[in-house]
Amino acid sequence: MFLIKKMGMLLGALILAGCANSPKTIYEWGDYQSTLYQYYQQDKTGPQEQIQALQKVIEQAKANNKPVPPGLHAQMGLLYSNVGKIDDAFQQFAIEKKLFPESASYMDFLLRKNKEVK
Repeated sequence: MFLIKKMGMLLGALILAGCANSPKTIYEWGDYQSTLYQYYQQDKTGPQEQIQALQKVIEQAKANNKPVPPGLHAQMGLLYSNVGKIDDAFQQFAIEKKLFPESASYMDFLLRKNKEVK
């Protein structure tokens, strides 16, 4: 009988542990991953809709007091570049470079590439 009680308590503890909150993420991801996937799948959503989806992620991040994930501003810059908004693209590349200094060489490459277009 004592063993059955112990097993019941152990089972209850395991169930409660399984109900614990999932770990919190550092970044506010929102729809960033699905938007990025759509971009590379050349989905029917156009760049303007993807830009709006990424802007929504930025707003969610601000509301939740979390940073945006790495690459989000770079992706927005690429989208702006695709629709001919080169100044907006430059701004996004600069933001990405500031937030994630490890991306500096790639952002510099994109800036140089888009200067030729400008």
